Amino acid sequence: MTHSETFLQETAKIASLIDAEKIEALVRELAGLRKRKGRLFIIGLGGSAANASHAVNDFRKLCGIEAYAPTDNVAELTARANDEGFHTIFSQWLEISNINSNDALMVFSVGGGSPKVSISIVDALALIMEKDMALFGIVGRD
Repeated sequence: MTHSETFLQETAKIASLIDAEKIEALVRELAGLRKRKGRLFIIGLGGSAANASHAVNDFRKLCGIEAYAPTDNVAELTARANDEGFHTIFSQWLEISNINSNDALMVFSVGGGSPKVSISIVDALALIMEKDMALFGIVGRD
């Protein structure tokens, strides 16, 4: 079997394992977010930061949802990392954005938010729970 055939078989297997009802539940939550005019904040590190930026474009342009990714502002992100520490890059950015219970956070993470690897994501999650916001995750691990 060729590499391409193996890749496509593995992709089909993974796709068949995705729970369609969970996707529908996410769609319902996002429709509710748009209806209440809430904002969607999307965070991710590394390649997931690039995915977050692209998703912001799609949610704004295709779905009419006000969306933002803190990683789109490299100057603020690096200033926060330098002045306050890497762990605050998302939580402090979200705090200054006046997040509230009408808003939602979406996390992209291959690692799934391990405190040893993704402390900035973990800190953001703590803030979101404190603010009683909706939380969505597309992650590689539980």
